[in-house]
Amino acid sequence: MVRINDNYLRLPESYLFSEVARRVAEFQKAHPGKEIIRMGIGDVTRPLCKAAIDAMHSAVDDEASASAFHGYGPEQGYAFLREKIALHDYSGRGIDIDADEIFIGDGAKSDLGNFTDILATDMTVAVTDPVYPVYVDTNVMAGRGGERIGEHHEGIIYLPVNKQNGYVPPLPDRRPDVIYLCSPNNPTGTALTRQQLKEWVDYARREGCLILFDSAYEAYIHTADVPHSIYEIEGAKEVAVEFRSFSKTAGFTGVRCGYTVVPRCLKGRAADGEEVSLNRLWNRRQSTKFNGASYISQRGAEAIYTEEGQRQTKETVEYYMENARIMREALSAAGYETAGGVDSPYIWLKTPGRMSSWDFFDFLLSTHGIVGTPGSGFGAEGEGYLRLTAFNTREATLKAMSLLLP
Repeated sequence: MVRINDNYLRLPESYLFSEVARRVAEFQKAHPGKEIIRMGIGDVTRPLCKAAIDAMHSAVDDEASASAFHGYGPEQGYAFLREKIALHDYSGRGIDIDADEIFIGDGAKSDLGNFTDILATDMTVAVTDPVYPVYVDTNVMAGRGGERIGEHHEGIIYLPVNKQNGYVPPLPDRRPDVIYLCSPNNPTGTALTRQQLKEWVDYARREGCLILFDSAYEAYIHTADVPHSIYEIEGAKEVAVEFRSFSKTAGFTGVRCGYTVVPRCLKGRAADGEEVSLNRLWNRRQSTKFNGASYISQRGAEAIYTEEGQRQTKETVEYYMENARIMREALSAAGYETAGGVDSPYIWLKTPGRMSSWDFFDFLLSTHGIVGTPGSGFGAEGEGYLRLTAFNTREATLKAMSLLLP
């Protein structure tokens, strides 16, 4: 028989969101008439904005014409989209990022999982706890996790993020090679201020670490002192890669398009001590393992940067943030303790009494038909919490909150 990658055996039995889906499916089968209000997996409910739809219709017509047809595109993404991103997302904020430092992909999740392909297999990784499972699981798959002991892997540094430290990850007590940061944070819904993020950038520069910065929810930031990009911090281009997505800002969860920024000045070190450009290595990796996001999806993403596209996507973001406000206020009135929902579409909900995360998940599902995501699935520090999303419709959000009121 062929040998397997034993590292997969060190993963939890099932992926968190797969287990949520399994339990919901079993409940629906047993209660076919029960309405389910989904506030668990972070999928969106609003349709794509008209500007993106019109652009994709036009792109489909291009594919029907011999003169306008597009086959294989550049693995790095089309220049028309990379240039728009550089102009609107970075130059507009006073950040100097060039188009050739931007790589178009099929979503932040893929790039976050794949980026460590270009890094050493024996490096040490630090993550916050709780954490988006992809950060941990993909490193375990690559052999960096070590044995699983309880809720943690022995080869990974876990940085507790909880109410006691204001949901701000502490600097590690031993040096990691790579640090994963997410702001606004998934799952807690909290965000790092400019000074808090600066401390991390300064630490990475001092210790020679690489920060993988997940900025998928930056469009939801409303607090003035919260940076939209890590590159707003001086020196961050020397130590950070930034990942962004159109999924939660423009409804591209089913269309698939996002991007990763790898500054040219960002270096790694080879075994012989030579400094090597991470931009060059990521370009080589993508050219080999990725054929590029579709022309149609990239034309849709380009339209987001038009005046109409910007207005329409902002309306969608504000729709979800109004849901988040409704949820925060209703849950507070019902006596629940919450975090998040100010700069992100996630509410981090403390379970009542001593109820475990999965017990509370089962209670909400069986009693009210409400689906959340158990906090323990994001790490040991998430036990006793549940993540709720504001991505459902206004009607479903109001109904769910009315069910939770005493």
